Amino acid sequence: MRANCSSSSACPANSSEEELTVGPETHGSLELVFTVVSAVMMGLLMFSLGCSVDIRKLWLHIRRPWGIAVGLLCQFGLMPLTAYLLAISFSLKPVHAIAVLIMGCCPGGTISNIFTFWVDGDMDLSISMTACSTVAALGMMPLCLYLYTWSWDLAQNLTIPYQNIGITLVCLTIPVTFGIYVNYRWPKQSKIILKVGAVVGGVLLLVVTVAGVVLAKGSWNSDTTLLTISFIFPLIGHVTGFLLALLTHQSWQRCRTISLETGAQNIQMCITMLQLSFTAEHLVQMFNFPLAYGLFQLVDGVLIVAAYQIYKRRLKNRPRKRNPDCAEVCHDKNSRETSAFLEVNEEAAGTPAPSGPADHHRALEPISHIVSCE
Repeated sequence: MRANCSSSSACPANSSEEELTVGPETHGSLELVFTVVSAVMMGLLMFSLGCSVDIRKLWLHIRRPWGIAVGLLCQFGLMPLTAYLLAISFSLKPVHAIAVLIMGCCPGGTISNIFTFWVDGDMDLSISMTACSTVAALGMMPLCLYLYTWSWDLAQNLTIPYQNIGITLVCLTIPVTFGIYVNYRWPKQSKIILKVGAVVGGVLLLVVTVAGVVLAKGSWNSDTTLLTISFIFPLIGHVTGFLLALLTHQSWQRCRTISLETGAQNIQMCITMLQLSFTAEHLVQMFNFPLAYGLFQLVDGVLIVAAYQIYKRRLKNRPRKRNPDCAEVCHDKNSRETSAFLEVNEEAAGTPAPSGPADHHRALEPISHIVSCE
């Protein structure tokens, strides 16, 4: 980052005045381009995902917000508690523990909406949960951080990125609102937009991951403890979110949605809060955790989507099993109908053919019974 580079004497860009004037400006320009491009792509993505939202179902979630309530409980109940327990269990340093806790207190990220679409989840619930958790973060983030850090001796106060929360909410609601309107007015065209958005979402995930790692490569270190936590933290969120949704008798579709929403955190909000609250010296030690968390939550999401798609294909290709009781009844019925059919044929062999369509239909009745049982 430019701020870190200009304040550090060990930074390679500080070796000469020429490098000092060119390097950070170029790096800052890359960051600006990356931010603008990712914001535009995210807006288009949320617009396309909004085309899958039914206004009636969305209003039903708002009127009866049981799924949203379970998601908020997972987001600001389970995740901060999990972050606190992980920090205590691994005996993290205060500067590392606070980074883990801030990540646990962040609202859900828009990456969960992409994964929810790929696992045939409830898109209406996913988008409403993301929006509601972002709004709730205005009050729940300070409350959770205060409750879990009141016994810690922090050298400086934490700054809640209210502006970043507001920007995230605007970038989420406006494109989704346009997408809902398009789905309401032109449902056929919205399906095409939705398919294109799914492809754009995959490209966006790849671009954001690669560009984020390249732009912040100086912040990585070899702390295996933080890497381990960043790997298991989103997994715990997915599992506990699914179990809590299951215990509250949510449908399987909602369970998948709440699970993905719980484990996927808003990485950008965590990074912004760290930048506003800590010095460049501390950021060098803290930046690797949100970056690693973002990478592993992407990997976990891709694995969940792949597992679901494999299960879906096997379920579709699996032959249907017959009921044993029905099989016995059908077998007895087939035997009786077959014998009756043979008797009819024997009688028909010594008599003229059926004189009319009615007689022909009666002669074929046993066959229709056999076919219907099959």
